[in-house]
Amino acid sequence: MQTKISSILVLGLGKVGHLVAELLHLSGFQVTGADVAPPAGRPFATITLDVEDQAAIIQALQGLDAVISCLPYRFNLAVATIARQRQVHYFDLTEDVPTTKAIIAMSDEAQTILAPQCGLAPGFIAIVGASLAAGFEGIRSIRLRVGALPQHPTGLLGYAFNWSPEGVVNEYLNDCEVIEDGKHKWVSPMEWLEQIVINGVQLEAFTTSGGLGTMCATYLGRVENLDYKSIRYPGHAKQMNFFFHELLMREQRELAGKILTNAKPAVNDDVVFVHASVEGLKRGRLFRDEFVRGYYPQVINGRTHRAIAWTTAASVCSVVELVAAGKLPSRGFLRQETIPLEEFLRTANGRLYGEGQSGRPA
Repeated sequence: MQTKISSILVLGLGKVGHLVAELLHLSGFQVTGADVAPPAGRPFATITLDVEDQAAIIQALQGLDAVISCLPYRFNLAVATIARQRQVHYFDLTEDVPTTKAIIAMSDEAQTILAPQCGLAPGFIAIVGASLAAGFEGIRSIRLRVGALPQHPTGLLGYAFNWSPEGVVNEYLNDCEVIEDGKHKWVSPMEWLEQIVINGVQLEAFTTSGGLGTMCATYLGRVENLDYKSIRYPGHAKQMNFFFHELLMREQRELAGKILTNAKPAVNDDVVFVHASVEGLKRGRLFRDEFVRGYYPQVINGRTHRAIAWTTAASVCSVVELVAAGKLPSRGFLRQETIPLEEFLRTANGRLYGEGQSGRPA
């Protein structure tokens, strides 16, 4: 059945939200961007909207088919609730586990799609991991790693806050969902440190929260080991453990975010590393398959966009395209790992993943 999505409200017009709106506009959707202070001169319609005013959100959704929340995660549940009530398709980029669980809990009777976690991680990385896993008869491990980093790191942290400081702090402090030896567990963040090399670059990876999305629920009983880690330059985990635990900044999350973004502001020359691997049995023999990429800034519609911005924006836009084309379910909760990678990469926005990469060919 063809799922009708032609008109879309994008909430939050920061760097990612603005690009989401622009990409959907370029893809032929009728887009309205909403922000407390919307920029002028955009190619799509914009409105001024306070997202804490639920009546204003309801009014803005009148006559529209879908809403995409590019807001801080704390606003998403309220928007999802309104979308479900108004029978409007819902998408977001959240990595917050409690928010997603609350959306799942209200999805059974939904008449439209509820699709949180449509970004890079969670989101694209789950699609990649599931695609790799599909080729195995028995799975020993699924290892998913993602990192958004400066291309030219400085200092002991070797980092730049090109993403939400609120989101990064939560990832570093909230417990992490894994499957270990066939059992579902919660483990501490910034642990299980390992070394990785991508395109000749020495990196490290450690546990962080939220990147797996719903994969543990999907793969419990089907895989022995499943985990997600964030990729950073060597030494980062040691410095962040000192900051959060020895200096007790874990007790002041908002202040921690302000200190970190003041010390390591955003940069334009960034890179997004994606490293997914699956080990198990193929045709009766033990085998390891990998998807390893480095994604760099791209020129889109005449402007250069950071790697973290376009990878995140292209991911949610691709999912919207697939729902609109009737290639994904039209109602209920959408698990990212059920989205076929081949279909994803064929969409107008999914093709950006083939154009902005460095690594082995897709």
